[in-house]
Amino acid sequence: MACLGQFMVLLDSTIVGAALPDMQERLHTQLTGLQWIVDAYVLLVAMLLLSGGVFADRFGRKRMFLAGVAVFTAASVVCSVAPSIGWLVTGRVMQGIGAAALSPASLALLAAAYPVPQERVRAIGLWAGFSGIGLAAGPLAGGILVDAFGWPVIFLVNVPIGAVLLLVGLRILDESRNPSAPAVDIPGTVLSVLGAGALTYGLIEGGSRGWSSPLILGSFAVAVVLLAAFVAVESRVAAPMLPLRLFRERLFTVSNTTMVVVGFALMGSVFFFSQFFVYVQGSSILRAGLQTLPTSLAMVIVSPYAGRLAAKHGFRIVVTVGLALGGLGLLALGFVHEHTGYGNVWWRLAIIGLGFGLTMSPLTGAAIAAVSPQEGGLASGISSTTRQIGAVLGVAVLGAIVHSRSSGGASFEAGLNSAFIAAGAVTLVSAVFTGLWLANSKPAKVSAPQAQPTDPPTVTTPS
Repeated sequence: MACLGQFMVLLDSTIVGAALPDMQERLHTQLTGLQWIVDAYVLLVAMLLLSGGVFADRFGRKRMFLAGVAVFTAASVVCSVAPSIGWLVTGRVMQGIGAAALSPASLALLAAAYPVPQERVRAIGLWAGFSGIGLAAGPLAGGILVDAFGWPVIFLVNVPIGAVLLLVGLRILDESRNPSAPAVDIPGTVLSVLGAGALTYGLIEGGSRGWSSPLILGSFAVAVVLLAAFVAVESRVAAPMLPLRLFRERLFTVSNTTMVVVGFALMGSVFFFSQFFVYVQGSSILRAGLQTLPTSLAMVIVSPYAGRLAAKHGFRIVVTVGLALGGLGLLALGFVHEHTGYGNVWWRLAIIGLGFGLTMSPLTGAAIAAVSPQEGGLASGISSTTRQIGAVLGVAVLGAIVHSRSSGGASFEAGLNSAFIAAGAVTLVSAVFTGLWLANSKPAKVSAPQAQPTDPPTVTTPS
């Protein structure tokens, strides 16, 4: 059940990425509308993920898992019948809330069901395998469904899966909780959502409304105030959702800073993959879904080996090489054009997937290695959260680059090239940063932590 729930979330992510061009056409929206379709979801997941793990431990993992499934399934129905971009974004917000409850609870259920470390490792491996299947199946399934029926049907795929999870889960799942779980940090959660939301609004809307617009400047000012208040609250409350003391460790700080860059470059660029093939090269939505597969397939294949390589060679080498490959792949993608044959495109996408597939598991491992064993789950959750924050910023900032170039008279193709090159440059700078500052230590051979598990380290498409 836990594996199927995570499969549903990851399948939905990749299907949505494949459907963006059809959404733009049928909903008569601009690039900013597509950005909100993606970021409305990712923002809620990023800001609620840590709290979702605490809620599951405190109030019951089965209860939280089934509540997340119910919300996610109901939100999928709202998305499928959305008559406008506003309703669709509302549904995506609801999906984000459901996923933030479902994902950490699903892994927490596995950890509770398999107390023996060896059995738990196998169960988590199966859970990660289902995630990989969802990632790889999404572009193909999305392309087929959208090409045949249109974008609304991609959300209806979640309904039968959600129904099975609810009906069977109520009967077979055992409830478990952690009586000593910390209190829920309500002020920190609210401030983080509002502050990140204000920042995202300014970044997405700034391109169309003007960066000097009072509304945009006001949103940035509000974001600064709210995020400053968030830092102040987190430094004072007894059980913060984001313990700032962890960032005193260089390994923890560098790994999470790099994870923001990974989310920024990967998710921000993947957001445009289908649009490139459809709008620049004239592919059908089905064909575009197939053409984007090299990135996700490379990540699914490479990710299981990344941790082993880090254990053998150290975090610094593997992450730096991965970032260098990812950055070079993005730079190479920045020079494709309308008439570039797919034979000269697919390998660029594969290099991107290969590079980022090498980075995420070692970065999460580095964050866990920087803290005590009792805080390993929390460190993993923070690592996933920072990646999601980077994804929010990547979709917003790279979208703003494309919009600004287009507003200045450049073609959509030129705007995409600029965005890919910018993402590649940021990634290469990050490679230098990790090469200099990421501690060259190897993962400690300890039992898997049982605290606050969260979502998998590899999410390759906008969700």
